Amino acid sequence: MNIERLAGILREAAKAEIMPRFRHLDEGMVRSKTNAFDLVTEADENAERVITAAIRAHSPNTVVVGEEAVSANPALLETNFEDRTVIYVDPVDGTYNFAAGLPLFAVMAAVVENGETVAGVIYDPMGDDFLMTERGCGTWQVFPDGRRVRQKFAEAAPLAEMGGLASVSYLPEGVRSQVLANLAKVKMFANYRCAGHEYRMAASGHVHFLMYNKLMPWDHVAGALMMREAGAHVARLDGSEYKARHSDGGLLIAPSKESWDELRREVFTV
Repeated sequence: MNIERLAGILREAAKAEIMPRFRHLDEGMVRSKTNAFDLVTEADENAERVITAAIRAHSPNTVVVGEEAVSANPALLETNFEDRTVIYVDPVDGTYNFAAGLPLFAVMAAVVENGETVAGVIYDPMGDDFLMTERGCGTWQVFPDGRRVRQKFAEAAPLAEMGGLASVSYLPEGVRSQVLANLAKVKMFANYRCAGHEYRMAASGHVHFLMYNKLMPWDHVAGALMMREAGAHVARLDGSEYKARHSDGGLLIAPSKESWDELRREVFTV
């Protein structure tokens, strides 16, 4: 699957199935999955269906694993695809924002070959531009006119001057309280409920760290490769390498190994 072709598939699905429904969702087009903050909309389901069909049409031997397909069949996530090419798809990342009419959502895809992430795309339907990466080729912002800007993660900074993005809602209580208290040691932290835009911010050097606890492949596989290609240190909270097969163990991203170690020791003491 050519990365530009994959990007085009995401863009076409967004224009056909997502943007016409933005701020035009009636009550029957939105429902909750596991809780009031975990939503799925008609746009998610239709966009995933279109993206999956288009990928299979271009590359019949590729396995497509979408968020909504896994929601319908959780066993799909446990299937061993180590010897296959897999494309993980998040049709609307930031569904809660999308359903609320907040223009902070994205469409994401990651290409994994033999268990290794080789490419990723994050498309912003509002800005009509992409964040794209291929292993060994850097991370690039690609504009509608074809202009490309190479991305670079932030330089290291003292802990007290760091600003970052942290998702603490999936941390167990007790640990969550401690981490929230520890976050007083940094200058600023936020969470935008959209990993796609958080990775976009980080790729362009606007934050010093990212932390996630729950790891679904459609949320983080593309972004993790983008961060590495933008110069960041990326590892699970135990220091091990993050792979597409991991759904737990947390993820911490920082400008350098030294910054990573400091954040892990002083802030993310899970």
